Amino acid sequence: MKKENIPNALTLVRIALIPVFVVILTFGHSSIMHILAAFIFAFASITDYLDGYLARKWEVVTNFGKFADPMADKLLVMSAFIMLIEMKMAPAWVVAIIICRELAVTGLRLLLMETGGTVLAAAMPGKIKTFTQMFAIIFLLIHWTLLGQVLLYIALIFTIYSGYDYFKGSAYLFKDTFK
Repeated sequence: MKKENIPNALTLVRIALIPVFVVILTFGHSSIMHILAAFIFAFASITDYLDGYLARKWEVVTNFGKFADPMADKLLVMSAFIMLIEMKMAPAWVVAIIICRELAVTGLRLLLMETGGTVLAAAMPGKIKTFTQMFAIIFLLIHWTLLGQVLLYIALIFTIYSGYDYFKGSAYLFKDTFK
């Protein structure tokens, strides 16, 4: 495989792991299956970091990668949160806020690109949000419930704040909305 294809292959691996992760949690009701799911989620999360790092390092950023990488991240995290609701490990209202923010910011990114080609880069609050979400999911899955819950609520705070921050920085797009 040519090195320029490796970041996209990692993204595809992450997407392919989502149904495996969901099936394990759907049919595996033991702690061992939850730990296996946590390992799969952790591996998929590492590919998220690695594909972006390699694409930038090797200067092989592609349109597929620009589209598929953030989509894969959202699909992975949203699937995990939905499964945590099913397993009664995460409150639905917290997950609803997280999912709504992800969809709203994705829509904002599309609007920014459509109106001027601006790319909304991830700021530090968004990176903290992602980090705390991923670790909350892992810790909840391995039944480190207190740490997982603390991280989940920290993730919620950064989810709300980073969403606000992105929209505040793009408020000029909506200045004529209510005139």
